[in-house]
Order: sequence, then structure tokens, then C-alpha cells
Amino acid sequence: MLKLVTHSNIKLIKQRLLRSNHFTKCKNQMRYLLIIILLFFGVSSSNSQWVILQREADSLITRGADFIYNVEFDNAESCFKQVIKQYPYHPAGYFLDAMVEWWRIAMYRNNEKYDKAFLEKIEKVLNICDKILDTNHYDIGALFFKGGALGYRGRYYVNRKSWFKAASDGYTAFDILIKCQETASQNHDIMLGTGIYNYFAEVLPIEYPTLKPLMLFAPRGDKKLGILQLEACSRLARYSAVEAKVVLLQIFQDFEDDSPKAKAIAEDLHSRYPNNSFFHRYLGRSYVTTGDQYKWEKTWRDILLRYIDNQVGYDDITAREALYYIGYSLMQRGTYDMALKYFYKCDEASRKVDKEVTGFMIQTNLKIGKIYDLQKKRDLAIKQYKKILSWKDLNNSHKEAQDLLNKPFSY
Repeated sequence: MLKLVTHSNIKLIKQRLLRSNHFTKCKNQMRYLLIIILLFFGVSSSNSQWVILQREADSLITRGADFIYNVEFDNAESCFKQVIKQYPYHPAGYFLDAMVEWWRIAMYRNNEKYDKAFLEKIEKVLNICDKILDTNHYDIGALFFKGGALGYRGRYYVNRKSWFKAASDGYTAFDILIKCQETASQNHDIMLGTGIYNYFAEVLPIEYPTLKPLMLFAPRGDKKLGILQLEACSRLARYSAVEAKVVLLQIFQDFEDDSPKAKAIAEDLHSRYPNNSFFHRYLGRSYVTTGDQYKWEKTWRDILLRYIDNQVGYDDITAREALYYIGYSLMQRGTYDMALKYFYKCDEASRKVDKEVTGFMIQTNLKIGKIYDLQKKRDLAIKQYKKILSWKDLNNSHKEAQDLLNKPFSY
């Protein structure tokens, strides 16, 4: 189970993180460490306390959450404004209103137009919580919502690469975690947070060894227990069931290589919230990894059409991914000329959305070279592989390109 951490240990963690060269040299690994802390508060802590409101507000909150997940932001805001009107001195309505802005940011990953509104709304939540905590340092509702607000703001700073601000919010949230552990009773909603922590606290230091020194004084994780907690939350929690499924989807697809389980969850979430591009993308990825070629091409074509129709959340990055997977399917079907058209567009999109060479750009150009080889256009294929050798080496891309230079690609 999640163990209690002392305040002295927290200070040691802070010192190791802020003074060690891991902070300056290992930003990607740092990002995951922060997410361990921030995710705990980004979801479950706040959700588990919604029950303290009256029945009518509880109904508005659950309805508003469904609107958020289905990207019906105006309807969600309407619900939460009613909560604020009924409970002007409680942080719940204000926190949920800020979550609308959070999901707007999540839908448009390269757009900063919603940043100011999000930060202002989070500040409002923190001010209300602090007023409550000035009179009662252990008010559970205020602690949970303050932790949630700091968690999401910290995640925002991670996304914007404001590392020190993210770390500051993460540590404050970690302090609040201790108080919450001392006073909050356990329920299935809280299992979302403990499940997230238990899973990632064990897995991430293995995936990223440079995290190990930073986790020495943090509670030990247990990934099997974490998955069990998340599964229990997904079945039994009152408010956090959907969010638990979201986390399990990411775990099974991105970490556990359990594509059948990821596909089942993605199909469930997409059927419930068909307008959510995040769920839609994971559905498409799950079909790719399970090898269901018909469904994978159909799904990514649907995603691309939604991008063309300017549907909320279907941004340039989403379109780039769709172009890649459609091209990959066409390549596997032997429709090489059409596949090249999609890969050319994908490469063009990569140069638009990325400021430097990325794995997506490399894989796209490798596949273009492979198609040239399959078409007996060896001179063009060689140019592609040499181009990749001129870029930085990502995931052994240089070795793969060199091998293809030495021997033409063939199925």
C-alpha cells in the first residue's frame, strides 16, 4: 500500500531534485517523476470529495463531467456556474470550471489561447481554499481541491516546460498529500490516486533509471497493486470511474503492451464519449497494435475527416498521426503510390508541428524509403536513408537506415 512520507523526507526529495544535475540533464525523466506526484492530485483527490455537496449539486457535477469528457464545454460551464451560484464559498464549482479550460488546452496541444483563463481560474480555486484553510488547517474539502488545483497547474507547467514552477507545485501538492493521508477515509474514488502512484512509482524508475536517486525517499510503489486499485476504481468509484479507465488505457497501451485490454477500454470510452479526440486516438492506436487493419484504417480516416471538418480537439498533431497510420495501412496493402501521398503529407505536417527532428518524422521518411525500394527505385530510397543518417539518432534510427543502405528493403 501507499506508505506515509515524513516531512523530513520531503525536504530530502526537494534537495535531490533541485540541486542534482538530474534536473538539468534529464528533463524527460523529470517530467514523469513530476507526473507521479501531480496526477495523484490532478484527478482523484478532488473527485473523491464531491460527495460533500448537496444532491442537486452532485447531479450537476456528474452531468458536467460527462459534458467535459464529450467536449461539450459550453454545457459543462453552464453546469458548473450553477454549482458556483449555489455554493459560492466552496471550491468545487470553481475547480471544475477550471477543468473546462484544462481540457480545452488538452484538445489543442500547440495552442496557448486558453492558458491565461486556466491560470486565472486555478488561482481563484487556490484563493478560496486558502481562506478556508486559514481557519481550519485540516479542512478536507479545501485540502483536496487545493491539491487538485496545484496538480493540474503543475501538469500545465510540465507541458509548457516550466520545470521549476512545476516542481514547486508538485512539492506543495506532495505536502498536502501527507495531510490528506492523515485525515481522509479510504474509498474507491481515492483508489484512483493510490493506484496511479503505486503503478508509476514502481514502473517509471525502471523505465528511466536516472529517476532512482530521486525516488529514494518517496514511498515504494507496487504496480500490480496499482492496477488492481485502478480496476476497482473503474468499476466501483462514484466519480472517478471514467478517469480510472483513462489511466488504465494509457497503462495497457503505453507501458504493459496489453493491446487487447487497451482496445476494450478504448472502445468503451469512445462509444460513451464519441467527440473526445483523446479517446478516439487511443482507439485507433489499439487497432494498430492488435493488427485489426480494417478497423485501424477506418478509424484513422474518420479522425482525419473530423480534422478537416475542424471538430474540436482534432488538431494538426492528430492529423499528422492519422496521415501516418493511413499511409502505413496502404503500404501494407501494397497500394504504394497512394501510401506515398499520405506519407508525404505526414512529413509535411511533421515539419509544421515539430520544431526539430522527431521520431514521427524519422519513421515517416524510413517508410518512404522502403516504398521506393519496393518500387525498385533504389536511387530514391538511398537518398531517403542518407537523409535519416544526417539527422540525430533516435531509437537506433541510424542503424536501421544504414542496414537499409546495405540491403534493399523487401517484405
